[in-house]
Amino acid sequence: MTYKFVHQLTSQQIVELVDMYKNEFWSKQRTYQDVEKMLKASDIILGLVDNEDKLVGFTRVLTDFVYRATIYDVIIKPSHRNQRLGVKLMDGIVNHPQLKQVEHIALFCLPEMITFYERWGFTTNVGNLKLMYRYNHLDQEKNNDY
Repeated sequence: MTYKFVHQLTSQQIVELVDMYKNEFWSKQRTYQDVEKMLKASDIILGLVDNEDKLVGFTRVLTDFVYRATIYDVIIKPSHRNQRLGVKLMDGIVNHPQLKQVEHIALFCLPEMITFYERWGFTTNVGNLKLMYRYNHLDQEKNNDY
């Protein structure tokens, strides 16, 4: 089977992406409406589709196209894993023409995925920088002292 890249998802492919998200602990709560909104706000979208234009892989990037870019949501449909499609997807995104001049590209991954991403030059050695998060959930208000 051959696969090709798409840079925009059809309504049916968005449904397929939401279905893929439902299989992952980090994205199972995502809804069609939220994913549609997310896609509109993403700077680069890279979908991997089969001969029938069914979505089998996906990733996206937020970037300023000069200094920073962050890759999000690298995902392959469970039935299509272990076919090197993740490699094809990552090759496509790190070699994307709009990212060639970007100074730093970041991504988030589980510890067991670090060796997978190292082949593209990603490293956990980022000097003395520390990742900080601010969780923006409604229940956060309960924990704030005003």
